[in-house]
Amino acid sequence: MITFEEAYKIVMKSVFETETETIPFSDSSGRILDEDILSDIDMPPFNRSAVDGFACHRTDLKNDLEVLEIIAAGEVPKKRVEKNQCSKIMTGAIVPEGCDVVFMVEESQDLQNGKIRFTGDNPKMNMSFRAEDVRTGDIVLEKGKFIKPQDIAIMASVGHTEVLVKKRPVVGIISTGSELIEPEVKPAVSQIRNSNAYQLNAQVLRAGGIGVYYGIAPDNETITYEKIANAVHQSDIVIITGGVSMGDFDFVPSVLEHAGVKILFDRVRVQPGKPTTFGIHPKAVIFGLPGNPVSSFIQFEMLIRPLINKMMGYNWIPIEQKLPLAMDYERKSSDRLGLIPVYINKDMEVVPADYHGSAHIAALSYSDGIIALQPGIRSLTKGEIVNVRQI
Repeated sequence: MITFEEAYKIVMKSVFETETETIPFSDSSGRILDEDILSDIDMPPFNRSAVDGFACHRTDLKNDLEVLEIIAAGEVPKKRVEKNQCSKIMTGAIVPEGCDVVFMVEESQDLQNGKIRFTGDNPKMNMSFRAEDVRTGDIVLEKGKFIKPQDIAIMASVGHTEVLVKKRPVVGIISTGSELIEPEVKPAVSQIRNSNAYQLNAQVLRAGGIGVYYGIAPDNETITYEKIANAVHQSDIVIITGGVSMGDFDFVPSVLEHAGVKILFDRVRVQPGKPTTFGIHPKAVIFGLPGNPVSSFIQFEMLIRPLINKMMGYNWIPIEQKLPLAMDYERKSSDRLGLIPVYINKDMEVVPADYHGSAHIAALSYSDGIIALQPGIRSLTKGEIVNVRQI
């Protein structure tokens, strides 16, 4: 049995990166960028007015000003502003050459003779200068970035309409156990609905991968082998839940070896998730997760989600908050790393979930994150600061 830290290092050292593909920029939100994106223009592309007002020379603000023209956004100024002159201008329009201030309409008085007067006091410049944000050739988005909706706007603004991204890894999902049935079937005595596969598929989607469900493998070595062999050859990652403990029908590790998988570890000093198994194949990496839903959920978040992101060239860092514990907490055993589901109350305090064990899936629905208790630490006291990893 190895420590969680050792398991994490082994998993992350086994990463191979996915290939790339070019897609329309409008479809790239949530993908990982695999190129630097450069601006093909200056931004702003001209000196631009930040307000509706009048563009003039600051030295003329105390004088009556002749209004030469009205400049709307999208129009080019037709006249040069000279001494004691100004042009009325709309927000976003090109400021006439030589003007160094735009004062707002609210600070003007119409003299009804084709002239106006500034009525304010020491106005702001109210201008954005050409290329003050971005110059032609500047990198506006860097390779390896997780593309957000605001990045779509940047790509649009620089005319980058086809974008190179990492392909999403394909993740094959197999649930094992003759007791399992699909969610639409009402369980008979001794049967349980398969929740793991659908939970994991949603986690894969959130992490940026493509989940492919291979169905339930009953407690039959031949059928289990066939499903695993198919998944390994068609996927980048394979996740098998159940069948990795020490029961008479827990033969997944031996089936994995028969399928050409080299097992790198099969026990981790962590709770929940002790029987987590990991192996490599020339075509894929393979995880065997415990059948209990809380265990599979947490081990996915701790080991597989970082792997998926790294496969796409993205250095994902989970969000953590330092918050005080709302109450004293004690766990039954401290020989392993403890990963405890928690929620954050209205006072921004951390409350351990009402957690009855690794099969208690309802505990996760109301949890905001996970806290980690190192081996040897059995209890925490109220008010103690803990790191909450968001889930």
